[in-house]
Amino acid sequence: MGMKRVKTSKRMGRPRAFDLGRALDRALQVFWRKGYEGSSLSDLTKAMGINRPSLYAAFGDKGALFRKALDRYVNGPAAYMQEALKAPTARAVVERLLRGALDLNTAPRNPGGCLMVQGALACGEASDAVRRELAACRAAGEAALRRRLQHAKSTGDLSTDADPAHLARYIATVIYGIAVQAAGGATRDPLQHVVETTLRTLPL
Repeated sequence: MGMKRVKTSKRMGRPRAFDLGRALDRALQVFWRKGYEGSSLSDLTKAMGINRPSLYAAFGDKGALFRKALDRYVNGPAAYMQEALKAPTARAVVERLLRGALDLNTAPRNPGGCLMVQGALACGEASDAVRRELAACRAAGEAALRRRLQHAKSTGDLSTDADPAHLARYIATVIYGIAVQAAGGATRDPLQHVVETTLRTLPL
């Protein structure tokens, strides 16, 4: 009995046979391409190179895995959004956001589109929590931009006639529109024109 307990302890303490970060990156790619509901557990385990018990043990259920992948996305490929808000002027903020969205959505290494947009565009009731979470992420991004533009207005960097809330909503709509177009197959050149036209027409 003592020998069996020692062996069991060794098995339980054995390091995982896969890299958690790499497996999560692969799950992110699946969710990014197929959305939450479109990504089956078979798709995920195959891409991650693990079986279902290992997935559950390391990441939890599918919803928990998606949330971890979303965090990976926000702090990785989409990290340009937080960095853009640190730009010194309102125009620089908006330009970096638009160009960052263009780069993210059209880079050959990335699936087309934005995880926060297409991750739950078509979700049934069972996935409603994921849809709400993604909507909250988008709303938080827009709110952060609105606060940055309000600060710009208070310091005279933004026209007194400009409405930070309306401007933030407009810019967010353009950014997510770029994502939808890219997911539908639009290439960089036409989306580059969208960015340039937007920058010419903004009151910045």
